[in-house]
Amino acid sequence: MAVITVRVYYEDTDAGGVVYHANHIKYFERGRTELLRDLGYQQDQLMQQDICFVVRSLNIDYKRPALFNQLLSVETTINTLKRASIVFDQAIKDADQQLIAQGQVTVACVTLSSMKATAIPTNLKEDLLGAF
Repeated sequence: MAVITVRVYYEDTDAGGVVYHANHIKYFERGRTELLRDLGYQQDQLMQQDICFVVRSLNIDYKRPALFNQLLSVETTINTLKRASIVFDQAIKDADQQLIAQGQVTVACVTLSSMKATAIPTNLKEDLLGAF
């Protein structure tokens, strides 16, 4: 499991100080990006190799509100690793480990130039398997 921390800024919230629902998707994105970075892969370097990941589907279940100035943890695990896609399970928790939101995100590996599905590079796939 990869874990990052995210501080809730004023810009993330609505007038009531509650994190706007779409920002949870941004937090999930950061979690997946940092998981790749921890394995030695950066998105811009993959794009230079004509490889990128695009969200194919996502499902989020909101459990409780996240509030202005809270420090949250974003947990990311791999549920399923296929030839050209990855299913991630992700959770956002507060400092007391109370579940804020959980989601499942499926990303597809595509060639950037054509936006067509392609196999996940072998070295990346091996590193993902080794990490989980």
